[in-house]
Amino acid sequence: MKLISWNVNGLRAVAAKDGFAWLEEQKPDFLGLQEIKVRESDVPSEIYKLGFNEISVNSATRAGYSGVMSLAKFASVTQKAAFFDDDEGRVLEHRFGNVALFNIYFPNGQKDEARLAYKMDFYAKFLAYAQELVKQGKDVIFCGDVNTAHREIDLKNPKANAKTSGFLPIERAWLDEVVSHGFIDTFRHVRGDAVDAYSWWSYRFNARAKNVGWRIDYFFISASLKDRLKDAFILSDITGSDHCPVGIEIDLDRLC
Repeated sequence: MKLISWNVNGLRAVAAKDGFAWLEEQKPDFLGLQEIKVRESDVPSEIYKLGFNEISVNSATRAGYSGVMSLAKFASVTQKAAFFDDDEGRVLEHRFGNVALFNIYFPNGQKDEARLAYKMDFYAKFLAYAQELVKQGKDVIFCGDVNTAHREIDLKNPKANAKTSGFLPIERAWLDEVVSHGFIDTFRHVRGDAVDAYSWWSYRFNARAKNVGWRIDYFFISASLKDRLKDAFILSDITGSDHCPVGIEIDLDRLC
């Protein structure tokens, strides 16, 4: 099964530019989109022609902000955040068989201490929820824009960004905690210490052309799925957003 995640930074703009043409080649079974910035009633008609059987949307209360969408070729029981008051439309959880699959747009800490506190609270509550699912014997997958680069290898200029939200010690420590609880960063597990592998680039300073980026989009899996992971990848040639898609191939047969 192929699963892909992409922060589109505005669904309508991507759809208007035929920004999903690459799906013809990739043929994912699941596509998790973040930062769609539309209400469900305003989803472009093109999205319903992409060949997916199920489409789920969680929009923010505030118009034109945040929001996630999941497109799947399989049936699942879907719910919004069970661990957080999700008025910003950040979470879709899909249950199928023994699997709990999350599509999440994690908060950005920005330069505001209040938003950093919100981000860290979200982080803590999600991890506690995911841990509880693992204790219950569930196979957990979570993907999306985590809004933090984990290690120095995960961004081009770590020293210059040491005091920037997205690479603060407190944010990176949370990712340490995620790993310490047995969750696997699929890209690093498959690709090792691959360098210059990023998923987000600033629109400023011609950053993408120079590959001055950050790897802040992830697929994590619980340890129970380690031997089922077949591949992990970054589709850095796909444009249309300041992020590019990331994905995994994983054998979920007999778990569904």
